[in-house]
Amino acid sequence: MPDLTLTTFDWVPEMPRGLVRDLRVRWALEEAALPYRVASVSFRDRGPAHFAHQPFGQVPWLTDGDISIFESGAILLHLGELSAKLMPPDPRGRAETMQWVLAALNSVEMASLPWAILRFNRVPDDTPGLKQLDDFLKLRLGHLEPVLAGREWLAGSFSVADILMSDVLRLVDLLGGLKDSPACADYLARATARPAFVKAKADQMAHFAAADAAR
Repeated sequence: MPDLTLTTFDWVPEMPRGLVRDLRVRWALEEAALPYRVASVSFRDRGPAHFAHQPFGQVPWLTDGDISIFESGAILLHLGELSAKLMPPDPRGRAETMQWVLAALNSVEMASLPWAILRFNRVPDDTPGLKQLDDFLKLRLGHLEPVLAGREWLAGSFSVADILMSDVLRLVDLLGGLKDSPACADYLARATARPAFVKAKADQMAHFAAADAAR
């Protein structure tokens, strides 16, 4: 049985709770029913031991025995190697899953994250930079829309590709970016209704709430 430890922050402010990316890993671990433990690293004091595991001082990272992996996409692909519930074992299914993992990170999140940062900072709608990012995101969602209208999940069965894509879309939806993308919105609703997501989010929220109580 794998010796899996997920490391996340010991505490974060209210705003990013439910969005910290250890949620993606928790979700995958719950989907696959892989046993794991959660460890904490200081949010305020990020020392050499932290940077040794995560060179950018972020979270999460996963240790699997003597292997340490950072970046949520890399972690999910590693977990996909451990469970057919997360990535099909056949070459075609693996290739399709991996391409959509990279698409979620490089084609959709790359467009959505700068847009989200400006939205979070309440930049006026008529700001030229925001208008350009808004158009770029709409273009990417426009390409994704017919794909999701024609299938339940990205790579046949539910996989790590769906965990990543739906988590990227969660932030877009939170900021009102899916109102003209009904297939994306329906896909997101299907994904986040899964019991593993519900538990993963509740566990993350409880983790940070416990930190509040201990402060």
